[in-house]
Amino acid sequence: MNMENYEKKSLLRFTTSGSVDDGKSTLIGRLLYETNCIFEDQYAAVEKTSQKRGDERVDLALLLDGLAAEREQGITIDVAYRYFTTNKRKFIIADTPGHEQYTRNMVTGASTAQLAIILIDARLGVLTQSKRHGFLVSLLQIPHLVVAVNKMDLVEYSEEVFNNIVKEYTEFSQKLDIHDITFIPVSALDGDNVTSRSEKMPWYQGHTLLHLLENVQVAADRNIVDFRFPVQYVIRPHLDFRGFAGTIASGSIKKGETIAVLPSGKESKIKSIVTYDNEDLDEAFVGQAVTLTLEDEIDISRGDMIVRPNNLPEMNNSFDAMICWMDEDAMNKRTQYILKHTTQKVKASIQSIYYKIDVNTLHRESADSFILNEIGRVSFRTSRPLYFDPYKVNHATGSFILIDPVTNRTVAAGMIQGETRDVSDVTSSHHAEEKRSTNVKWEEGLLSRDQWEKRNGHKGAVLWFSGFSGSGKSTVAKSLAAKLFDESCQVMVLDGDNVRHGLCGDLGFSDQDRSENIRRVGEVAKLFYEQGNIVLCTFISPFREDRDFVRSILPQGAFNEVFVKCDLSVCKRRDPKGLYKKAESGEIKEFTGITSPYEEPVQPELVLETDINSVEENVMKAIDYLNSKGVL
Repeated sequence: MNMENYEKKSLLRFTTSGSVDDGKSTLIGRLLYETNCIFEDQYAAVEKTSQKRGDERVDLALLLDGLAAEREQGITIDVAYRYFTTNKRKFIIADTPGHEQYTRNMVTGASTAQLAIILIDARLGVLTQSKRHGFLVSLLQIPHLVVAVNKMDLVEYSEEVFNNIVKEYTEFSQKLDIHDITFIPVSALDGDNVTSRSEKMPWYQGHTLLHLLENVQVAADRNIVDFRFPVQYVIRPHLDFRGFAGTIASGSIKKGETIAVLPSGKESKIKSIVTYDNEDLDEAFVGQAVTLTLEDEIDISRGDMIVRPNNLPEMNNSFDAMICWMDEDAMNKRTQYILKHTTQKVKASIQSIYYKIDVNTLHRESADSFILNEIGRVSFRTSRPLYFDPYKVNHATGSFILIDPVTNRTVAAGMIQGETRDVSDVTSSHHAEEKRSTNVKWEEGLLSRDQWEKRNGHKGAVLWFSGFSGSGKSTVAKSLAAKLFDESCQVMVLDGDNVRHGLCGDLGFSDQDRSENIRRVGEVAKLFYEQGNIVLCTFISPFREDRDFVRSILPQGAFNEVFVKCDLSVCKRRDPKGLYKKAESGEIKEFTGITSPYEEPVQPELVLETDINSVEENVMKAIDYLNSKGVL
């Protein structure tokens, strides 16, 4: 094959991960061997090592395990990069470690991947590590996932075993932001379904792993809409030439197009697009390293960004980010770190830590600091504004690294989620407050709450479900109500949509109307509570002050704040009523999570994570809570 044809081939970067001894290195070794991409002396060295260890056959995993410690222990520690090619495509493989101890290594290896392969041992099924790796794939927004169910030869190529694993992992993946997932039964040791179809599994009608790798469409995964050109270097070889060099992070640009320069905002037009070998281009695309010249003299330096004037990134010195801590030393909130984003470096401080994630259970936990391999959400403030897009929209402008200014070590990798929303001044007025009509007197009921509770067989309680639209408040509450009804409990559900059909039909969605909506519902909930009911209230109720008001009008211990926790991106993906799409297009004003803020509960009595746990699991968690409170 000549060099010209080789260069025209598309490139796929993919990563492999799995639990210890799932066969990652063996699988990649098999791919390298069967595509004739290893040298004779490499194979001879591996063959010799295999014989020395007493192996019956050549251990192809040794082609990947580069460190002596890896060969001795039979595990992957470091990230091993390998390259191979076929007639259709070029490949770069990152073989990443599976153990939680090396989470940072996996994040590093997978950060540029377009596809991820997660191996699952057919004998062991879906393990905690398998789910952890799926979470990291989702976190890094790798667009394509292949779940290779390996060692099918050790379960007699059972279709039932494969289907059970597919079912379990599919149910788990629905909690993550993964849209393209393919399952393939393989035996890396024998080569079944790796490069050629296996005759031992005639029930599998899908493609081989190599066929999928050669044909998966990855061109559409790159952002080709938003033009972002971080300036890396100003080139001035002589008085007649002044160009701005860099790599196009996303989008494309044509000669003659109008551009804007950030942070100045000054506009000009593209005069020329020049490559390293002085070739003039009419158009340049994402990934190309070029030099742009402009028709006007504008003061531009390294770290500035050239964009289209009608398609601007976010510009802010405060933002939220998911980070993976990569340093042996723990995070220090008092340290002013160096944040490297695209081509600029700025001083950055950590303002607050929202939570860290247990990568094995996916549960969010409170944290004051991060240590090695921990992942969580924090807010940053930088010494000057960054020009960024959320990582989900644009990986190039939505990612960064954090550097210790003393040791110069990279201490964290981050993915920007969006601007930090300051809700303090939004929620400073128009909150619910107790109202009483004049010339009326509260009329005590004939029966006391104690009598009602004795007749009902349980105590009264108000469970206030709060969370984003689409978080699953109503779904969980309705299922909980059905469960309580089956247990002969007196239960009442007050749903956000239903009360706006009557009781609050005259209210809009301004901050003031939202507060009045909560005030009215709180008073109704109090009436039902006084008759010994378990009252389930499902309302976004975005402001803490309004929820605290409802707590204040009820007896101590009666109000139970239930935080229905669900990542906003998951809520948007669910979007059961199409409201997020309408809000983002401007059809709906003042929509929580888009144009109106949501204040998370500080110390809720109960947290239900609907993007992690099933409805049934959350219902049982609520039942357990009611039992622990002595309500049931």
